[in-house]
Amino acid sequence: MIYEMRTYETMPGQLQKLNDRFEHVTLDYFEKYNIRAIGFWTEDVGANNRLVYLLAFDSLAQRDEAWARFRADEERIKAFAESEKDGPLVAKIYNTILKPTSYSQLR
Repeated sequence: MIYEMRTYETMPGQLQKLNDRFEHVTLDYFEKYNIRAIGFWTEDVGANNRLVYLLAFDSLAQRDEAWARFRADEERIKAFAESEKDGPLVAKIYNTILKPTSYSQLR
């Protein structure tokens, strides 16, 4: 099992729109392509323009295949374009692949 931590820095004033897109669009595509969401967080204290989330995959190969299928989905591309008709929601994306330690509760 591997985990991917992703942090999205939003454009000014776009965090709520990004959260709405995840809740009403993105999560359905995650489910369709076996991208397992573990949790989502926003900052209570801090910059308050970031969405951080954690995903679980069986392996790097499964992750790569799932993301490739997600990114190629024509309906998803259209839905994302519609959500950004007034401008982009995300300024920058950071991602990290995490491998659990032998003593981690998530393995």
